[in-house]
Amino acid sequence: MAHAITIGQTAKSTGMAAKTIRFYEEVGVLPAPTRTAAGYRQYTDEGVQQLLFVGRARALGLSLRQLKELTATLDGGRRRPGRSRVREVVRAHLSAVQGRITELRSLQRQLEQVLRRIETPSRTRALGRCRCLDLEGAPARSVRRGARPR
Repeated sequence: MAHAITIGQTAKSTGMAAKTIRFYEEVGVLPAPTRTAAGYRQYTDEGVQQLLFVGRARALGLSLRQLKELTATLDGGRRRPGRSRVREVVRAHLSAVQGRITELRSLQRQLEQVLRRIETPSRTRALGRCRCLDLEGAPARSVRRGARPR
């Protein structure tokens, strides 16, 4: 076996908490490391590299399910298919992020519109009705007393 280090040393070298490393092993993102006769985990350079890969993937927002799939592919020694699979997962994740950005921009515009309404004096507020949360162009829904909003 190549030079092995403890979980504490691994945590220090990866910047990942030992508890997090154990969690990734428990949920199957990482394979269980070899252990000493006393039961201590031993990590090789390859194990440390896997942890760094997982840390980078998590920082990019990949899910645990995606990580399990990718690490299983890479552990199988199929580096070429693994690389293309990583590419597929990253492309899909990028697409999801772009969709979320579009949604957030729409939400931003709506909140800015609401803020403008709140800051602009309104005739209807003087009548006791606040329509400051209404959006321009959106039909106002009336809710009957006791009825559930849809």
